Amino acid sequence: MTREQALDFFNSDDLIALGMQADAVRKKWHPENVASYIIDRNINYTNFCTEYCTFCNFYRPMNSPEGYILSKETIYQKIQETIDLGGTGVLMQGGLHSELKIEWYEDLCRAIKDKFGDRIWLHFLSAPEILNIATISGITIYDTIARLRDAGLQSIPGAGAEILDDEVRHRIARLKCNTEEWIDVHRTAHKLGVRTTATMMFGTGETIEHRLNHLEEIRRLQNETGGFTAFIPWAFQREGTSLGRFVKEEATAVEFLKMLALSRVYLDNVCNIQTSWVTPGLKICQMGLRFGGNDVGSIMIEENVVSQAGAHFQASEEDLRRLIRDAGFVPKQRDTLYRTYYLN
Repeated sequence: MTREQALDFFNSDDLIALGMQADAVRKKWHPENVASYIIDRNINYTNFCTEYCTFCNFYRPMNSPEGYILSKETIYQKIQETIDLGGTGVLMQGGLHSELKIEWYEDLCRAIKDKFGDRIWLHFLSAPEILNIATISGITIYDTIARLRDAGLQSIPGAGAEILDDEVRHRIARLKCNTEEWIDVHRTAHKLGVRTTATMMFGTGETIEHRLNHLEEIRRLQNETGGFTAFIPWAFQREGTSLGRFVKEEATAVEFLKMLALSRVYLDNVCNIQTSWVTPGLKICQMGLRFGGNDVGSIMIEENVVSQAGAHFQASEEDLRRLIRDAGFVPKQRDTLYRTYYLN
C-alpha cells in the first residue's frame, strides 16, 4: 500500500469495504480462523518519572510522597498470583527513574528468573526506559539490552512510541525520546535476538499524515530486521490528563476500526495485529476481529496507567473467549511471542 492509497483508504466512507479488505489480509496471515489472547499482568515497578508527559496521569515526580518502588517481595507476589490464574508472562514497565542504574534491573531480572524460571516470561521495559537506564549508567544501548537479556529479559514491549513523528512528540512528550531513538532501541534489540512489539497511541490531535509517518517507520524497520511480533494501535484516553484539556474529542469507534484496518493493510510484513478492548470496550474490540485484528490482547489482571486516565473496562478470560467465539473464531490462549500452543 502506498501513502496515497493509505490516505484514500482512511478517508473512505465505506467502512464495511475497509473491514473486508483488512480481513482479507488477516486471512492470508491467519487462515486457520483462530483469534488469540494472553493471560498476563502489567506490573508497574515504579511510578517515579522525570518526563511529565501530558497524556499520563500515572507518573509522580521524583521525591513525591505518592511515589513508590515496588519491593521484590511484592513483585514476587504479583507474579505468583499471575501463575495461579494460568498466566504465562508479566509486562513490567515503570516511570523513568533518575537513580536506578543497570545493576538494579539486572538484579531484579535475575531474582525473578531464579525464583520462577520458565514459568513466567519477562516482557520488560519500554524504549524510553532502556534509553534512561543507558544514560544514567553511562553505557551504550547495545550493552544495556545485552546485559538485561543475559540477566533474564526475554522481550521488549512497544510502549513509549505514541506517534513516531517528532512534531507530535514535541507537543505531547517533549522530554521523552525522539523517533530515531525509539527506533534505534528496537533495531538494537532485534540485532541481539530480542523480539519486540510496536504500538501506536492515536487521537492526541495529530493528523492522519502523522499516523502514516508512524506506520512507515514500523514497516521500514520490520523490512530491515523482522523483529516485531505484533502491532497494537489504541486510542488516547483523555479524561483527567493535561493533554485532554486541549484534545476536546476522543477517537470514535469508527476511527478506531479504520486505524485498525489501515494498520493491517499497511503493515503487510507484521504477522499479528491486536485489537484493543481497554479503551474502546469489548464490543468494539470484537468488531476489530473483522477489521484486521487476530488477537484481543490480555485479560489485564492488573493495569495502572490507562485506568488512571479514565479507562475502566474489565474482562475475564471467559469474556475474551466468548467475544472471540461470537465473532466466528476459535479462541486460543497464546504466549508473549504469539505462539498458540495451549489447549482450547
